[in-house]
Amino acid sequence: MDVAQFKTDVLPLKNKLYRFAFNIVKDEELAKDVVQECMIKVWEKRDEVKHINNLEAWCMQVTRNKALDKLRSKHVKKTDLFEVEFDTRKEKDTPVVLAERNEIMNRIQFLIDALPNRQREVMQLRDIEGYSYKEIADMLEIDINLVKTNLFRARRKLKESLIKENAYGL
Repeated sequence: MDVAQFKTDVLPLKNKLYRFAFNIVKDEELAKDVVQECMIKVWEKRDEVKHINNLEAWCMQVTRNKALDKLRSKHVKKTDLFEVEFDTRKEKDTPVVLAERNEIMNRIQFLIDALPNRQREVMQLRDIEGYSYKEIADMLEIDINLVKTNLFRARRKLKESLIKENAYGL
């Protein structure tokens, strides 16, 4: 792999790698460090890259491993950050609507963070990043049926928690 190929094949992945790393470490600077270390590793292994079938999956796997290493090596404080833009509205929302939406998104992020690690990772990769089941199985080095099972369980638990919260007090 030369510099030009690195720029065209690897650098465009940095935003996906960052989002994935951030979902694991919950810290912007730490996630940036993880992505930078991943890029360095890819560059160092540039001679071996031609033997890798799916470069993107391999980069995601490296990112996951480096992020988990960071969490193990440091006691990172996790924060509740869940920023989603809903810009499909035709008119501006009132402060009350914005506050309610923000509260709901924070609650959803709290419930996602409460999921077991594997379920949270699979949900992030499938529902947020949009990877296929096969790609997720390759990235996490697990069977495709385990990917489907973890995703099903994560979605079901999230749905049940939201229904339980919303039905409380009725």
